[in-house]
Amino acid sequence: MTSALPSVRLSILDRSRVRRGQSHPSALRETVEFARLAEEWGYHRFWVSEHHSVPGVAGSAPTVLAAAAAAATERIRIGTGGVMLPNHQPLIVAEQFGVLESLYPGRIDMGLGRSVGFTDGVRRALGHDKRAAEDFDAQLTELLDYFDHGRDGVHGWPAEGLRVQAFVLATGSGAQRAARFGLPLVIAAVGGQDRMIEAIERYRAEFTATAWGAEPYVVVSGSVVIADTAEQAHRLLLPEAWSNAYSRTRGEFPTLLPPAEIEALTMTDRERRIFEESLRGHLHGTEDEVAEQLERWVTSTGADEILVHTSTYDRAARLESHRRLARVAGLLDAAGAGRADAGRG
Repeated sequence: MTSALPSVRLSILDRSRVRRGQSHPSALRETVEFARLAEEWGYHRFWVSEHHSVPGVAGSAPTVLAAAAAAATERIRIGTGGVMLPNHQPLIVAEQFGVLESLYPGRIDMGLGRSVGFTDGVRRALGHDKRAAEDFDAQLTELLDYFDHGRDGVHGWPAEGLRVQAFVLATGSGAQRAARFGLPLVIAAVGGQDRMIEAIERYRAEFTATAWGAEPYVVVSGSVVIADTAEQAHRLLLPEAWSNAYSRTRGEFPTLLPPAEIEALTMTDRERRIFEESLRGHLHGTEDEVAEQLERWVTSTGADEILVHTSTYDRAARLESHRRLARVAGLLDAAGAGRADAGRG
């Protein structure tokens, strides 16, 4: 265990990725089982995501999936990473999280993002367009009002009077939004490590305490893979990197392919460039190598929490990677037993 890690919470975001030949229902059932294992291994939170009409991602209804994960666990916090607020009416979101918090008190997180549908067709089906994201501040204000006192005589029961912890998923300027609302920030190095650190520093400098948050709280999200060798860990990254290259060149996020098939592919110059870019910035290697990388990551960002969102074709290897990561972070002892206090608080 390294010096910075004991003070940092470790959590998981699972996007319910679909492997080639796998059904969407099977991927969702795997997510629920993953939540149970995450609790067993001592992770602090387990979050699910929102995607629509995506062949390679099964999670389209995050609050429904969060309910299933909460029902399968007892202690770990369950939430969304996130509900894309421009796709929904704030009243409905408040009601859904109010129900979750009522059924699983003290365990529910409300991670919120401002993305809209991936394609024009999806956006039309959702009843929104790209401009919906421009109203995020107003949508967020309305949503939080339903937890406090209602709005214009409308009450979002059972949410009203409950305090569900809200988070803002952000890149770039979104960090300033989290600061204005006094909410915890969830951020990834989408534009590079330096830009992420600048955004975090701006968030801390501009943070305004509110009823929703007394002080800044930073959750850094990224991919972490542990294997017997650095080469094996790097190979586990190939399926997600190819899916990203495919989606950015063909407009559709595909199911995950085995690494051997990706290595045999003939890529266009653009595909190869995006593919190689997508392989950068991940923490990967043996347990000792990843421990050192995590130490540097936490030191450079001052993160309060790490949210891991690793995907790969080999499900067993991914689960083993997360189990090893829990051991690296001190959530599990050498025999694989969880700490008594892990996952609480």
